[in-house]
Amino acid sequence: MKQMELVFIPSPGIGHLTATVEIAKLLTQRDPRFSITILTMKFPFETNATVNSHSDSIRFVPLPPAEIDAGTMPPGVFIFEFVKAHTPLVRDAVRELTRSDSVRLAGFVIDMFCTSMIDVAAEFGVPSYLFFTSGAAFLGFLFHLQFLHDYEGLDFSEFKDSGAELEVPSYVNSVPGKAFPSMMLDREGGGAEAAVDHARRLREVKGIMVNTFVGLESHAVQSLRGCKFPPVYPVGPLLNTGVGSGGAQQDAIMTWLDDQPLSSVVFLCFGSRGSFGADQIREMAHGLERSGHRFLWSLRQPPPKDRRGLPNDYANLEEVLPEGFLHRTAQIGKIIGWAPQVAVLAHPTIGGFVSHCGWNSILESIWYGVPLGTWPMYAEQALNALQLVKDLGLAVEMKTDYDANSDYVVSAKMIENGLKILMDMNSELRKKTKEMQQISRSVTIDGGSSHFSLGRFIDDMIVNIPCEQESEA
Repeated sequence: MKQMELVFIPSPGIGHLTATVEIAKLLTQRDPRFSITILTMKFPFETNATVNSHSDSIRFVPLPPAEIDAGTMPPGVFIFEFVKAHTPLVRDAVRELTRSDSVRLAGFVIDMFCTSMIDVAAEFGVPSYLFFTSGAAFLGFLFHLQFLHDYEGLDFSEFKDSGAELEVPSYVNSVPGKAFPSMMLDREGGGAEAAVDHARRLREVKGIMVNTFVGLESHAVQSLRGCKFPPVYPVGPLLNTGVGSGGAQQDAIMTWLDDQPLSSVVFLCFGSRGSFGADQIREMAHGLERSGHRFLWSLRQPPPKDRRGLPNDYANLEEVLPEGFLHRTAQIGKIIGWAPQVAVLAHPTIGGFVSHCGWNSILESIWYGVPLGTWPMYAEQALNALQLVKDLGLAVEMKTDYDANSDYVVSAKMIENGLKILMDMNSELRKKTKEMQQISRSVTIDGGSSHFSLGRFIDDMIVNIPCEQESEA
């Protein structure tokens, strides 16, 4: 029997790649008839991301650089155009893959930004599936706003700079317009139209795996049932929990944590794109110092404003921190640049996590039972934060202004108060987080809801494999 081959196409970025590798490993472990090729793209401003599957059934094929003139393209539009520019490269890679008579192409599994690859799959005569690396509530948000745009003429820009809220079926509470991803409010730059077109195309896939679990997002998952959507399969949490080795830098962090009392340290980390201006850094420093809590703070320097890029570590922290701060907090705090987030969250001395609310970070904090303080910064993170605080009661609100484009500075007093709630050892939040931790660790084992859902996805995917395929695109 021919080996059944799946082609995975993740979006560029380590968060998307990491989750993609985890679902690929799970699929090949559950059904050895499948092998998987992961086609990887890299932003021109990114360093090389290395992820190892430790599986003979999974191979990585880095795509050559694609030609794209980004110019002044808004970030939300840029990601779609960047992926689309890789279309001929993907076509060539799959054509090469299918030259062997021993390979039976079973389908494409695309990431949330890779809808342009649906057309390539069709050229090869195979179905497309979506692996959605964010939560089910945000998936429902995309579908609902696309429906309102196409059938009720909703203009998203009406929500910009207004206090208006919108009822969205996948959320328990109404969603304020200021929490919408900024690209959805970008009518002039084309971001809104790109987002709608993207959501429209998501409806074309044969099925959607979501990195979530029913115990966490039961309301959102239920709202996505029915004939209006492709079948949805909650298969998470999918996490790379290997702490790995970050060399001397990671060793120094772990050694410092080893010397702290249990559950006493608040960890502040804001993702690969997280950085702050000077005013906000000073307020954060004052808030941390006044709270009296031990802290581990990942503080990174913004990239130059005139070009795309990612934050870097500061060469001299004293230039951006209040005078004397490092000396006064030397016994209770440690400031770092890059952070080995999984290794830190797994450490028993971590008692709270102030996060940008990227979906992977949320799942990691739940997996390790660490209460969350929400500080959303970009993309769908404000929606994630609102869901955690308002719908699920699984986080403390550290930042109350959800407009990513505003110059709002969170005050030291607000930070101090938020940290005191977050680090309360007897809070209802801590109890609920520990309960959700137990649920998250039960759903992927045999008999769990996500284990069952993945099996259902595999069964449905096998039914969808075409008997005859096009010989080439």
